[in-house]
This record gives sequence, C-alpha cells and structure tokens, in this order.
Amino acid sequence: MSKYDQYEGFQVDSSANYTTFTKRKFDTKPFGEYDIELKIECCGVCSSDIHTINGGWGRENFPVAVGHEIVGKAIRVGPKVTTVKVGDRVGVGAQSYACLDCRQCNNDNEAYCTKQLDTYGSIWPDTGLISQGGYSSHIRTHEHWVFPIPESLPSESVAPMLCAGITLYSPLVRNGAGPGKKVAIVGLGGLGHFGVLFSKALGAETWVISRSHAKEADALKMGADGFLATEDKDWNVAHKMTFDLIISTANNFGAGFDLEGYLSLLDVHGKFVSTGFPEESKLEITPQMLGPNGCSISASHIGSRKETLAMLKLAAEKGIKSWVETIPISEENLSKTIQRLEKNDVRYRFCMVDYDKAFGA
Repeated sequence: MSKYDQYEGFQVDSSANYTTFTKRKFDTKPFGEYDIELKIECCGVCSSDIHTINGGWGRENFPVAVGHEIVGKAIRVGPKVTTVKVGDRVGVGAQSYACLDCRQCNNDNEAYCTKQLDTYGSIWPDTGLISQGGYSSHIRTHEHWVFPIPESLPSESVAPMLCAGITLYSPLVRNGAGPGKKVAIVGLGGLGHFGVLFSKALGAETWVISRSHAKEADALKMGADGFLATEDKDWNVAHKMTFDLIISTANNFGAGFDLEGYLSLLDVHGKFVSTGFPEESKLEITPQMLGPNGCSISASHIGSRKETLAMLKLAAEKGIKSWVETIPISEENLSKTIQRLEKNDVRYRFCMVDYDKAFGA
C-alpha cells in the first residue's frame, strides 16, 4: 500500500506507445498548507501533450498523465490558502511550481524561474514523484497556480485558455498590443486563434498570415481585420514596414518559412515573437534581415499569474469564447484525439469532458 494519496488517470507508459492510454491509479505529492485540491471537470488538449509523450522535446518521465488546461472544483484547501474556498470553480495551467522568491518570481516572471516545474512530467521536490496532469480525476498544487474562473465563462471554453490562451495573451500585452497598434498572427491554429481573439479584444488592428486562404473565412469570423496568404505572389509587398508586432505560432521553420518576408513587414524596431516550440526546427537569421528596420526577434513562454487573471477578466468582459470541440474522456477517445491533433484535424481546440462518467461522481 502506498504511503502517498492516490488519484486515477489515463497514463502513457513510453514514447514508443504514445497513443496508448491506460487508466490506473498513481501516487500524488503530499498536500501542503498552501495547496488546493481540484476534482477535475474537463481538460483541454494541447500540442505540448504530444511533444511530451512522443519524445519530440527530448527524454521524458513515464508513466505520465498529460493535460495542462484544467478546470474543476476546489474540494480541499490548505490552512494558509487565501485565494480560493472549497466549492469554487478554478483552473490550473501548464506550470505548477516555482521558487516564488527569485528575481524573476518577484517581477511577475515566475514562468521563467530557473526552478519552475511543469504541471505534468516533472519530478516533485523531496518526493521523487512524477507530476501528473489533467487527464486524471484530481490534481493538487500551490494556490499561486490555481485560478478562480469567472462565472460567465463555460468550463470547456475557458480550459484551453489556461495554456494556449495565456501563451498568446502574454506576448500581446508585453509588447503593447492595443489601440493604434497593428498586429499580425502567423498561423491560425490552436494558438493562433487565441492570438486573433485577444488581440482584437485588446483593441489592436489584427491580421492573420497563413500559407493559404483555406482559413480566411474563419479568421474574419473571429474578428481579423485582414488576411495574408504567403502562397500569393508578392504577398508582403504592399504591407512592408506597417506592422508593430508579429506573433508567430508556426510549428515548422523549414523550407517555405519566409522569415525575411515576415520581418520586412515590421515597422522600425518592431518585434517578431515566437510562441511555438517546433520539434527539431531552427530559425536561420542573418544580420541583413534585421538591419533595414532594426527589428528584433524574441520568444515567449506561457505567462504569469497576474497576466492569467487579467486574461480571464478580459475574456469574461468581452464574452470571448474558444473555438472548441468537446470529447468524452476515455482511453480510446484520448488516443483518437491525439492522432487527430497530429493531423491538424481540429478547429481549433479539443477539450476532454464527461469526467464524472470516467472517474465517478
């Protein structure tokens, strides 16, 4: 018998069999005085889940239940918790630990803490236990990474915001997206569609850049002000040096990725920010690409608690809803969903639901 509390979840045992999920019990970390325990209601499906379980981002810790766009009900709170009470609907995203004492943490940059741990696949300090994610019955973590959910936001819609949403919201606000600014979102997928929704909600003129015109109608329905397809001849010529910010969600920087063409769109000292983390893909940059407009290239990683709470508030105020397809959680459905996501057979996020049927009320 284990000395730890146990939850139940759908785990993957190795990258060799990453589309095979097995429902079983697992140990969870001891409950701390600042911890909140959630009974999970639903969980979004993120490409990070695939990159983790297929080994694309390197060696991982198995067995693991992935999933880090979690919404559920708080059923237990530690004696020092001040942000949540039992019964509240709350969410957990991609991060579940940082030191909360370093320079980065003290400046609302806890996502960049050198001691940060992911919600799943990390080794919890002092226990050696592998952190398990949202394809599970419950999760527990420190209150800093548990977010109250505004009442007006449906659970299955808000869940994908807790990773994909904040991954786009953070670079938008950090780079001044708002009235008077012109923003381009590269790629209209699970990440990119949040870029459009939040850029528009912040008041920026928002364009989408995609390979083809296949998603142009969707982009306009989301509120985009314009659309550029890189398959078109001279696709960028009329728009050179007119954008303040380009946020790229591209999942491949290989042949056909016209970085120089994108950078030429930026106004003086404009920024190109990468939010995707493609497997085995590199950006090739020359000084000549940066010189004509003095532009810069950077990256962004999820966001802070402060930003997440502001994003949820904005979503509630503006009535922002994810474009999401719900799927009952099960071994078979998780396998099918992961394979569909690999084929990009989704518009634009998946969310696993019906947890009561899988794990009991």
